[in-house]
Amino acid sequence: MPEYFNLYSLPCRNMAYSKTKKKQFSFIGFLKLTRFPNLLIIGFTQYLSVIFLVAYPENWFNKIFDLNLFLLASSTMLIAAAGYIINDYYDIKIDYVNKPDKVVVGKLIKRRIVLASHVILNVTGIAIGFYLSKYVGAINFLAGFMLWIYSNRLKRMPFLGNFTIALLTGLSIFVVAVYYQRNIYLLANYAVFAFSINLIREVIKDMEDLRGDMRFGSKTLPIVWGLRKTKYFLFGLIVLFIFILFYLSHQLENHTLNIFFIILIVPIVYLIYLLYRADSQRRFHQLSVYCKLLMLAGISSMTFF
Repeated sequence: MPEYFNLYSLPCRNMAYSKTKKKQFSFIGFLKLTRFPNLLIIGFTQYLSVIFLVAYPENWFNKIFDLNLFLLASSTMLIAAAGYIINDYYDIKIDYVNKPDKVVVGKLIKRRIVLASHVILNVTGIAIGFYLSKYVGAINFLAGFMLWIYSNRLKRMPFLGNFTIALLTGLSIFVVAVYYQRNIYLLANYAVFAFSINLIREVIKDMEDLRGDMRFGSKTLPIVWGLRKTKYFLFGLIVLFIFILFYLSHQLENHTLNIFFIILIVPIVYLIYLLYRADSQRRFHQLSVYCKLLMLAGISSMTFF
């Protein structure tokens, strides 16, 4: 009983300590809160999509300095940053169990500043989206709303939260096709790839965070099914997505894409092997990082088109 009480009161004591120090705002803490490296990856992905998959050969260089592309990438990054912020706001107690050294909310930045930052970033991202196009604005509004619903409710439900985040990740690429209206099917292929890898990674992250999620009543797949059944589910997902990606690339009759997916089979098979062997929080974390590297490798293949 004392351990149970101390576990739940830990965030309160730490927040009280932070108030004693009167720490209002930390710039480094804000960068951690918004997952700044992840935001750069999102923007980088959209720039690659436009430069190598959308721009005409004769003017691709000009796209680098295109104001509309900068605004599109910025709006997506702002929405994503707001999503990371509200996620950490709702997850403060769970994070004190899963990753106590990485908690920012209440320690480095006051909670009211965190909430205000979430609102400001969301509103700015949506406004920029509507400035570019009513369709981009609608997508940004939907993304911001879904990220809030995810953090507040969906992430504690089996699979639905994982699916939501993966879908929004794919949407960050597909919005480029919506805005530029060129090479839509090729961009959709990459959107499906990003969706697939992220869905697998999100489930793996739930396996990594199993201990904290259980203590705070979450109903993620590893909690509902157990680790073994969740692994079998992931094996099935991996096989299904390999089939879907090959089918889509075959429909495009794009030999470069086919070759890339064939090469990708080797690291994916290794992913299956690592997943089969994983049995600790540390190994599941390594798998999560591996999935992120796989996605980066996939996105980088755009440069070959």
